[in-house]
Amino acid sequence: MKKILTKFNRLLENRIRLGLMSALVVNHSLDYNTLKELLGVTDGNLASHLKTLENNNYIIVNKQFIGKKPNTAYSVTPEGRRAFNAHLDALEELLNMK
Repeated sequence: MKKILTKFNRLLENRIRLGLMSALVVNHSLDYNTLKELLGVTDGNLASHLKTLENNNYIIVNKQFIGKKPNTAYSVTPEGRRAFNAHLDALEELLNMK
């Protein structure tokens, strides 16, 4: 069991970051307000976790204007997808232990 636990990704042990990655892996991209509503978190909390994922190259940020309104969207990077899948594999391995 100890060996399996070392395969867990520390960045993804947090429920908000795991939720962010889960949402982004199954969507091409999501905007800030959608993520905030989906996860039910505050602006500061969301911004902090997004920054952590961005600093670790798990997500990329796309800032643009839609009409005259700013819009910030996020998408998962190939590195982030690999890390997320490896974390899920470790969770499955733990759950399937006999």
